[in-house]
Amino acid sequence: MNLLFAIDDNVTQQLMTTLYSIKQNSTFEKYSVYVIQDQKLRKNDEIKSFCQKLGMHYHPVIIDDDQFDDAPTTDRYPKTIYYRLLAYKYLPKNIKRILYLDIDILVINDLKPLYTIDLKNYWYAAASHTSLDVTDNINKLRLGNYEAEGYFNSGIMLMDLQAIRENVKAEDIFNYINKMGATLLLPDQDILNGLYGQNIMRIPDELYNYDARMNPLYYAKSNGEWDIDWVIDHTAILHFCGRDKPWRPEYKERFSGLYKHYQRKAGLL
Repeated sequence: MNLLFAIDDNVTQQLMTTLYSIKQNSTFEKYSVYVIQDQKLRKNDEIKSFCQKLGMHYHPVIIDDDQFDDAPTTDRYPKTIYYRLLAYKYLPKNIKRILYLDIDILVINDLKPLYTIDLKNYWYAAASHTSLDVTDNINKLRLGNYEAEGYFNSGIMLMDLQAIRENVKAEDIFNYINKMGATLLLPDQDILNGLYGQNIMRIPDELYNYDARMNPLYYAKSNGEWDIDWVIDHTAILHFCGRDKPWRPEYKERFSGLYKHYQRKAGLL
């Protein structure tokens, strides 16, 4: 399984926690971990050693161009978020499929059903969050893409790199950034949805992109079926969206203890 991340020096420990959870709960024999970075990470050697202990192959991908220097960024959305949009430019040409993951996730069940899904003619597979369903039409209007099946979260994306190489162009992305300007609220995610939303296969968020903030909504939507026991048995990816993160001492939400358990185990390797 090919895994893709895009990080800076602030979240290397979180990357290792995520990788540990993947290794513990997925059934692939081989893992290649590609980490896109704006500058060489200070802990590259530590990450490499950690991956070796997990039996994973680590591939740092250091970006040496300035093409996104003028793109909108914030403290929550650094320049590295854009690199996933053009990941095919920086990855080996022989890779056909890769799974992009944010580092604020925890994998608690097997990723193989997601990674091996038939993408048909879609370029990506991603989830549209339960909590955002009511805003889908607003986002389509805001971004000018009425053909998309929903507003997709870019934190977990299965990518058909062959199709993306043929169709996703840097100039289209830059032109869209210039056109939309301040309309882009979640920069790379808005670009993904605005330009390519119609090329994204919808996958169930309760399985592959469970928003850890939204337990009551999931419970209500399922008429009480998706309780914590169901999540532990069926959900593959917990996503800790938003500003509050489970590695912070003050985080006390549901699944905080589960995250800290994996964080501690990863730190003992």
